[in-house]
Amino acid sequence: MSAHCQLTGRQPGFGQKISHSHRRTKRRFDPNIQRKRYWLPSEGRHVRLTLSTKGIKTVDVIGIEAAVTRIRAKGGKV
Repeated sequence: MSAHCQLTGRQPGFGQKISHSHRRTKRRFDPNIQRKRYWLPSEGRHVRLTLSTKGIKTVDVIGIEAAVTRIRAKGGKV
């Protein structure tokens, strides 16, 4: 599963681990990605979305219909 939110577009950030001796090595900051299943009443079916936790909260506020519309407007597949 890709660490990418379908709604908000959140992706991994990259940076450096810094040890006690101050040696630097590459690291990756992954967003908290969840797979969530929603009922889509307009189509009479369930949709499974890959969302960050912020994306899940956004769906709670704007509703699943508006969220799916936004995802499709970006060219995402639902």
